[in-house]
Formats: sequence, C-alpha cells, structure tokens
Amino acid sequence: MPATRAPRVPAEERLFSLVLALLSTESGLTKAEILANVQGYRQRYAPGGDNASLERQFERDKDDVRELGIPLETIETPGSAGNNQTLRYRIPKGEYDLPLDVRFTPDESALLSLAAMAWREGALSTDSRRALLKVRSAGSEDAEATPGQNPTGMAAYAPRLRARDAAFEPLRSALDRAAAVRFDYITPGEHEPRRRELAPLALVQHGGRWMLTADEFSTGGTKNYLLSRIVGPVSVYEVGQHPAPAGAAERALAELDRVWSERTARIAVEPGSDAERRLQRRRGTEVDADGVLVVHHVDPHILAEDLAAFGPEVRVLEPAALRDRVVARLRALVADHTDTAGAARG
Repeated sequence: MPATRAPRVPAEERLFSLVLALLSTESGLTKAEILANVQGYRQRYAPGGDNASLERQFERDKDDVRELGIPLETIETPGSAGNNQTLRYRIPKGEYDLPLDVRFTPDESALLSLAAMAWREGALSTDSRRALLKVRSAGSEDAEATPGQNPTGMAAYAPRLRARDAAFEPLRSALDRAAAVRFDYITPGEHEPRRRELAPLALVQHGGRWMLTADEFSTGGTKNYLLSRIVGPVSVYEVGQHPAPAGAAERALAELDRVWSERTARIAVEPGSDAERRLQRRRGTEVDADGVLVVHHVDPHILAEDLAAFGPEVRVLEPAALRDRVVARLRALVADHTDTAGAARG
C-alpha cells in the first residue's frame, strides 16, 4: 500500500502544542523528545531517519515562541556542555502563569476561544496572539469536564485560533491551483500601494510573520512579500500555468535564514526594561561586553517598526540607516499627535 501523507497541522496549533508540552515538564524535554511526541512534529518525525528540515522548523518555532514574549529556557545536561542534542527545553510555569487574581470559568474560556474565531481570516497583533496563547495554555481550574467536552456545550464547535493575514487563504489556494495572483502592496517607505503580478512559489513563516515568496513578472526576479502589507483582495488568474517547483518553501526559508545571519544591529537598551527582556529573547541575540545587544534581522523596516514601539527604552547604535528609520517613525508619531492636538484646540 502507498504511504499515507501526514496530515498538515496549522502553525499556530503546533506552537500551542509546543507551549503546552514545555509547560508540563519541570526537567525539560530534549529536541528528540519534542519532535517524536509533540503534535505538529510527530506526524513528520522519522525515527532514525533524516529529520533535518523538521529540526529547522523547531528552531524557527522556538524563535516564534520567544517573539511572543514566552520565556522558553534551555538547560544543559551535566557533563554534556555545548552538546545541542542533549539540551533540554522548558517554560518555567511560574513565569508564565496568569496573575493570581485572573481566573476564567469554563464559560469564559469557551467564549474567549469563540472570540478568536472572529479573526480567523484576519491578522492578530503580536499582543493578541500572546494573550490568546496564554489563555489557552492556562486553561481553567474550574473545568471538570472530560477531554473534548465542556459544560457549556461550546467546545463541540472546536474553535481554532487562526493568527493569519486575510491574504493567506487566497494565496494558499493559488499555490494549490498553480495560478498567478494580483494584489496591491505597500512597499516600506511609500504611502500608496502598487499593483503586483506574481507567480507564487511558497508561503512561509519566518520570525513570526507570514511571507509569500514569488516570481515577479515585471522584473523577472524572486522576492518576498509580507502578507501584512497586502491591501485589498487577492485576484487569481492563469490557473494551472504556474506550478511551484518542489522544495520551494525549504529554499525560501534557507535564504531568509542566510539573510538573517548576515544582518545585525547594535542596540542599547534601558536595563530592566521590557525592551531588554524581549530583545534578549529574540533568536541569536548576543550581549557584548558593554551590555549592548547584537540583534539579527531580515527586514530593517520591520525591525525599525519593532524598535520604535519601545520608545525611549532603546537606542540604535548601528547601522546608521536603521537608526534613521527608527527616528523617522518616532518623528512621524509625534507629528501625528501634534497635528491631532492642534486640530482639537482649533
């Protein structure tokens, strides 16, 4: 009989399962234990076989979990310092628990899950994803129903958290149908969108953000497009004429990882600040002798947006172009609020 294809597990469900698994262990889990047992990995795990692509997926998922502000720790096994295969991973529950005065009844938990469905075709902010993931992993101490049941009956609807952009489903459909697509896209630094006509190659998630890798007809080049920058509907045409080559997603992720490894920024942060905690948890971040953070990134525009959100808690030392982008965003923010205040007074 032909081998059956492993069912696809959505990325957000895989991350949720990973968080639950790491919360439920005091001693931590090794990479092999995670890949062999956690939902979203075990379906593709080959005991004794080649799991290189799955291990890369786990490395990216670790970054995404940390990007959400979840304190994922690594523990070295005594006598095996520096051996990545014996590292153990865990999430210290005390640091991830909800405040003592915040508890949800089964009804409230079910309603929160149903509310998440309202965004199933849209994009949740990082803060929203973090909050919903925490609520789901915390559960409810008052719940006494058996697995799969809920006293309210709402669990029968099996709501799912879909933290994706609105363009995700039509783009995935275009990939499945080997079709070309058209959409309006806002390039960083521009205020008006421009029409793009592309042959999709892969939908990939990198650094917690969904991207489309595609061949652009007008330039003949292959580029990455952030789904969050797509405005308006996605139109599909020339169905069946643009099949994506095998391994396109793996190649796209490898190229993103290459760019990520080469691009760094030196960031001074306020000691003890939220910026220090979050930026230190980013994948690959290092702290130099002066306490300056060396942060890897793919897109300087995205990093500038992230850094500007921290306000006075961060100061970009290098590169100068990144510092200029952060300053420009902060000045634009001040100008927007100044104009609003002036209009209100008038």
